[in-house]
Amino acid sequence: MQRLIGALCLAGAAAIWGGTYVVSKYVLDYVPALTLVVVRFVIAALVLWLALRISGGDKVQKGDWGKIARYGLVGYTISISTQFIGTHLSTAHMGAVITSASPVCIALFAWLLLKEKLTFQKFGALLTATLGVLIVIGSDHGGEDGSNLLGNLFLVIAAVTWGLYSVLGKALTERYSALTVTFWATVFGVLFTLPLSAWEISVEGFSLPLGDPLIILGILFLAIVSTAVAFFLWAKGFELMDAGTAALFFFVQPIFGTFLGWLLLDEQLTPSFLVGSLLILVSVGISMRGDEKKKEEAAAL
Repeated sequence: MQRLIGALCLAGAAAIWGGTYVVSKYVLDYVPALTLVVVRFVIAALVLWLALRISGGDKVQKGDWGKIARYGLVGYTISISTQFIGTHLSTAHMGAVITSASPVCIALFAWLLLKEKLTFQKFGALLTATLGVLIVIGSDHGGEDGSNLLGNLFLVIAAVTWGLYSVLGKALTERYSALTVTFWATVFGVLFTLPLSAWEISVEGFSLPLGDPLIILGILFLAIVSTAVAFFLWAKGFELMDAGTAALFFFVQPIFGTFLGWLLLDEQLTPSFLVGSLLILVSVGISMRGDEKKKEEAAAL
């Protein structure tokens, strides 16, 4: 049951993020990238604080504050900031493509830091999912052509640091609840990003166009749904599942993003999309089945 809940949490987070790039691309035309990160995190922190007040949270041990601060710095300040900057300089389509490399980074960091075995079965599942993503992406010919090289570099940094962030969170959620970890990581994300945002505003200036309700709704979506809810679900999923298997759920993003295009924008679902999606789902099933066999063998000893 725990593995099923973990799978649902991870799939839910990835599905939410599937539509985040388009929203980010629109809002970033009006709000500077680092400033948007701060606004997003402040609102998310308030929502998470209310949730903690209702449900109760864990008391963080003195020796773990540095680990949570590092977790917030890597995942919130560095990864999300570089994702926003890269999406702004490049394209929403390219943002979804490059950051789809995150599961590979997660698997590698899980092997290096958590000593999880990168088995042949898990490696095969990762390759199958990657092939599925490439097929899904290849079925989308509507992307922009003039992707900016610097923007793509920022997106690569976002993918690598997201992999490290996910693995660091796995270790923390073994000691504290996912809600506690997510809240304090968000707080540290605000603290680390605020000076950068202040510098950005001093250079570029900033005035929020309150007359456009789509911008306000976009910010609220990014803060409440894409951060407070999705980051909690992602941390919870890693709490309940093996990190290497949990990483595969990141591939749900392009599936759900394309599905939303079909549902809301009347875009066509091509045979390539269906084949690629099937490969991604099969890879997740293979990896989860492999983990079940490993646990059954361990229990029999």
